Amino acid sequence: MTYDQFKSSLSQTKPPKGISVILQALWYDANKNWEAAHDIAQSQEGTESYDRLHAYLHRVEGDTWNAGYWYRRAGADVFKGSLKEEWEFLVESLL
Repeated sequence: MTYDQFKSSLSQTKPPKGISVILQALWYDANKNWEAAHDIAQSQEGTESYDRLHAYLHRVEGDTWNAGYWYRRAGADVFKGSLKEEWEFLVESLL
């Protein structure tokens, strides 16, 4: 799946079949279902990629302190760009 195909899928009622669980979470986030995305992030706490997703989601929520905690847990630097840029970065890195 390409980035453009993933973006196009955002108009569907469900995430596309065959994508990773973390991409599903980013799909839910883009469709304003933060809770579903957060549930996915919490499902595998302690796994680097899930902790990285968790950091982004807390940044979306506006909880920068908690986001910082999850960036540290993921071994990642705090993302310096916009939320849109971080979402795009995460999606592209997972495709």
